[in-house]
Amino acid sequence: MVDRIMRVNAYTTFDLLEGHVEGHGFEEDAYAVLNVSTDTREDPDAVEVQLEMDNTEVNAVEPHADTVSLSPAEAREMAAELEKYASKVEASE
Repeated sequence: MVDRIMRVNAYTTFDLLEGHVEGHGFEEDAYAVLNVSTDTREDPDAVEVQLEMDNTEVNAVEPHADTVSLSPAEAREMAAELEKYASKVEASE
């Protein structure tokens, strides 16, 4: 990914995932970086989930990164949902 907005290093949760961008009148596939961290290193208040699509592969959207801030309870709820759907996919294989 050229001209990244997010820092990608050895501590990034996932890099080079398969991503999909969909909007009114367009759909594009591209590599994506997904990272989970906290809003600050010391005394964090929230869990942050960040996503950035490879801007060399997506023409319909300006280069950007999206961030969602979650409370600890919301992060745990999201983790439970991920576990539930991961089990569902595994069961279908």
